[in-house]
Amino acid sequence: MTAILLVGFALLTLWPAYNLALVAFTTRDSATAGRRRRRDAVAPNQHEPLTFWIVVPALNEERVVGRTVSAALALAGPAGTRTRVLVVDDGSDDGTPDVLAAIDHPGLTVLRRDFPNARKGKGEALNAAFRTIRDLTLRYGEDPALVAVGVIDGDGRGSDNILTEVSRQMRDPQVGAVQTRVRIHNRNRVLGAVQDLEFAAIANASQLLRNAAGTVGLGGNGQFARLSSLMRLGDAPWSHCLVEDLELGLRMHLNGERIRYTSIANVRQQGLVDVTRLLRQRTRWAQGNLQCVGYVPKLIASRKIRNHALLEMLYYLLAPWMNAFGTAAVFGLWAVAMWRLVPGHGRTIMIHSWSQMGHVALFWALGMTLPGLVWALVHRFQLGDEKLWRLLVAAVAYPFFLLLGLVSTWRAIGRQVSRRQAWAKTERLVEEPALS
Repeated sequence: MTAILLVGFALLTLWPAYNLALVAFTTRDSATAGRRRRRDAVAPNQHEPLTFWIVVPALNEERVVGRTVSAALALAGPAGTRTRVLVVDDGSDDGTPDVLAAIDHPGLTVLRRDFPNARKGKGEALNAAFRTIRDLTLRYGEDPALVAVGVIDGDGRGSDNILTEVSRQMRDPQVGAVQTRVRIHNRNRVLGAVQDLEFAAIANASQLLRNAAGTVGLGGNGQFARLSSLMRLGDAPWSHCLVEDLELGLRMHLNGERIRYTSIANVRQQGLVDVTRLLRQRTRWAQGNLQCVGYVPKLIASRKIRNHALLEMLYYLLAPWMNAFGTAAVFGLWAVAMWRLVPGHGRTIMIHSWSQMGHVALFWALGMTLPGLVWALVHRFQLGDEKLWRLLVAAVAYPFFLLLGLVSTWRAIGRQVSRRQAWAKTERLVEEPALS
């Protein structure tokens, strides 16, 4: 019982402390960003990409794909580079093919996949795009090391500077991939605002820390990789994993590739504003994370990953499961303590009155709410493009968002144990005007 109590207090104190440490790091990073950019302003050195391929995986995306493709075609890199867009129509049976057929642009290639090859997961769609790009690159005699392959989902919009910033990061020939910041454009809804707080502030700080540690992870939206780096992973760089982006990043790290993160370029995507769909998405992510735990032995055995990087990767892969089991133990302890407060149910343990229970609950509520409020201020300070009252509402809702994450984790465990890995694609929303 004492051990469970200690776990509970450790979770309560270490989680806010970890968040405050991230806040300190990202604040320091923001303060020195201008100086670092001037320091890193290396002149073009013939290692940066000359061709940018933007891959848009599309399965029944008629509501959003037209704007996404048009926005991708409008992106421009540094002078002398070219941008091409490849849409993988993965067996769509809605109006997606008609929308794509109506776009007349020499830089657009549409790869149609039909059954039985279609709808085998996002990873397989991306692999089909990779093989097409690889074959075209070799056919035209281009250097794969000077070709960057980016992924922007059907609801994504890259910032105007995204290709320029990826190019700057890839001036280092050791950089095999770059991940950009993620924003939510429909953050006028509470759930959208919470997800923007999560991606734009909290995940951004985590990635900046991982940038310093050399452990940056790839996300499904806004990732860019050198074609040569993907080719070193074989004929299928992406896998059937439910988080194929996370697994690709792990495989690249194990292969000795360097992955960088940039916070000054971003891709904007739709946030899920329906709790049921959000729970389904987070369960899929959690199950994919659980699948990637299988890489732990390979990470430990690898001589290409330094000790400090290994510790960070192990924390990233294992912490969600430690938190899930630890939190379940704490909730169980609370339930027993409350049960014992009812007359006739035995001696009380730890908490001896309902008044004490109320004080402890208030203490926990404050501990869970404080980090979100701090992140709201960080978001406002760093980005300055959202109203403070909306950020504060998102901060108050953030603990409930974390609770949903715990539920997702336990659902993921159930699905993995029962070997259920099939998923229905989340339906897009009709797009609203994006917030600036």
